[in-house]
Order: sequence, then structure tokens, then C-alpha cells
Amino acid sequence: MNGLYDWLLEHAAAAARDEPVGRVCLGLNWTLAEVGDGLGFAFSPRQVPRTLSWAGTLGGQASDRLCPWLLSWDAAEAAVGLAVVNAGINRSSPCLRQAQPLLGEVPGHLRVFAHFRPQLDGQKVAVIGHYPGLETLWHDFPYWCFERQPQDGDLPDAAVEYLLPEADWVFITASSLANKTLPRLLELSSRARVVLMGPSLPWIYEWRRFGVNYLAGVRVQDARAAHQVVAEGGGTRLFAGPVEYALLALDS
Repeated sequence: MNGLYDWLLEHAAAAARDEPVGRVCLGLNWTLAEVGDGLGFAFSPRQVPRTLSWAGTLGGQASDRLCPWLLSWDAAEAAVGLAVVNAGINRSSPCLRQAQPLLGEVPGHLRVFAHFRPQLDGQKVAVIGHYPGLETLWHDFPYWCFERQPQDGDLPDAAVEYLLPEADWVFITASSLANKTLPRLLELSSRARVVLMGPSLPWIYEWRRFGVNYLAGVRVQDARAAHQVVAEGGGTRLFAGPVEYALLALDS
């Protein structure tokens, strides 16, 4: 599974073609990068130093110099790297063009969970990452939520080693790419149906080689509004117009 990152960076290099990076914004909740007319997102790390040595130097750099930051163990650098990877890959992804929008009355960041809920009765379900409001949406349905910084009802992330192999369905946040936990999470989920999800998702068909069954990421609807939400510290507001969730089954 360590080859996952080499594979992803190869896709990013082919998609970006050494184009320069435009603006980069390291917001409170989301990190956003611009390559050509493409925008890419990554979940921002919870703790970032007050001063970053590279601030003011990223715009204009070749994308192939910043994509490898995804491999960094510095959380801020990894977020920037993932955002640049996504900006290159997702701007012209045929995979994303094929994905179908997820519509509904629930808030946008919960529509993936609402879509799959009818299929989950009697199943052991795991969710990687805490999604605000999910405990209300699935109030009548037992599930495991694994979180690095657990809130009420969550399990610590170390518990995945014991429980994920028992799961029938696993919903994995794509932000696990930046913190380097995704390869192990996919290994532990090898017997489950896996949904890889979130704005941090690179839209590539070949995720199925790593055991992913569904991709659920975002399509930019309003680039200007997305920039503003990220720069002003927005979280779930990103899903209220600037982007829409879309879904693609990889094994259909």
C-alpha cells in the first residue's frame, strides 16, 4: 500500500503538466490551491505554527514542486501538497464528470450518509472522522465513529486496528491521505464496502485497485465563493453553494 502515494503523484504530474500554482490559502478548516482553472481542497490541520517559513512563496511555483509536499510529515505542508494534487487532477477528471450530484434536504456535507442509509440496516458500519450532525441524522442507527480528537460518542483512532476488520461498510475521509493513515485504513477495510469521501478526494477511477468501491467528493460550483469561504474560515458553509457533493460507484 506504500505505492499508493507514488501512484497518486504520477497522476498529479500527468494532469498538472508542470503548470504554475496560482493562489494558495491555508484556511482554518480548508486549504485551497489553484492550478490553471482548477481548484483543489484539503482539510487544514488542526494545529499550525503561527509563522510559516514559506508563506508568500508558493504562488507561481511549478505544481510538480509542491505536489510532493503531500509526502511531508509536516501537517501544513502535507495539506498544501494534497490541495495542489487535487487542483491538477480534478479540474479535468473524466471520473468527476461522470459522477452524479447528490441532492436532498439534508445539509450538503451529510448527503453521502443520507444516500447510503437505506443500504445499511443490519450492517456493521464505521465512519472515519467526525462529521457534524451525523449523530442526529443517524440517531436511530448504531455505527462506529473513529476520530483522532474524539468527541462524545466517538472512539479513538487507535480502535480501528481492532474494529475495522469486522465492518461491512467503511466511510473514510480523504483527508486521511494527508495524515498518511489511508493505506492502513484500506488494508483494515479489505472485506468491507468502502466509500472514500470528502473535498480532499482526488477523482481517479483506479481507486478500485486499493479496495475503494465508491467515490464521494465535491464539484466546484462557484470558484469565487469557494475562495471566500475558505479565506474567511468557513467549514460546512463550503457545501452551501460553492461546491456540491457528487457520487460515483467504481464497481457498477
